[in-house]
This record gives sequence, C-alpha cells and structure tokens, in this order.
Amino acid sequence: QVRLVESGGGLVQAGDSLRLSCAASGLTFSQITMAWIRQPPGKEREFVAGITWSGGNSDYANSVKGRFTISRDNAKNTVYLQMNSLKPDDTAVYYCATPGTYRAPLYRSIYYYKSWGQGTQVTVSS
Repeated sequence: QVRLVESGGGLVQAGDSLRLSCAASGLTFSQITMAWIRQPPGKEREFVAGITWSGGNSDYANSVKGRFTISRDNAKNTVYLQMNSLKPDDTAVYYCATPGTYRAPLYRSIYYYKSWGQGTQVTVSS
C-alpha cells in the first residue's frame, strides 16, 4: 500500500524560504514519478512541480519557475520542494502525489496522479 507523508509546512513571511519533504513507502521509490500539487484556499488544486522517476526531467508551473526546486533522494525515499522568495499567493495546502505506476512519464494534469499524501499547510503573510 502506497503511503506518502508530507512535512515542512508552516507560517512564514513574504520573501522567506521553506523546504517541504515527502516520505514515500509501500513502493519502489526509485521507479516512480513524483509531483507536488497545491490547493490555495477556495481554489482548485494545481500542479506545482514534478520530477521523473529517473530524476532526469522536471517541470514547473510558470508561477513558481525560478523560485521553487524539486529534487529527490532515492536512498531516503523522499522528494523535496525547496521554495524560495515565497509570496502570499503561494499560500496553500501542498500535497505530494504519484501516478502509482512504475517508470511513468511526467504530466501536469492533477487527474493523472492516483496516490496522494495528506497535505501540509503553507501560509505566507505579506
């Protein structure tokens, strides 16, 4: 059974940085594509960043490109999201997710992702 557990959220001020972590279990982590998806208050979920199972390809939403970096440590079964220059618009619940099949490609559609963590709240004050 796939289990994804996010951590690292919190309350910060605009311009600050945070690093989110997502620990995975119940699967062969080195073979799965991972993504970070967020849901701002009162809005739909949106793709933030993703990284392929090999780590060779990543993708970012335009709104975070140049500020956020996704990475993975297969030895720790963990994917990270380093968030710099945070803005109030980055306030959201952040989820990690995986399509759940091995060696899957990377897509931005949130409907592509079948297994999700419980989420971690990030609040950026102005």
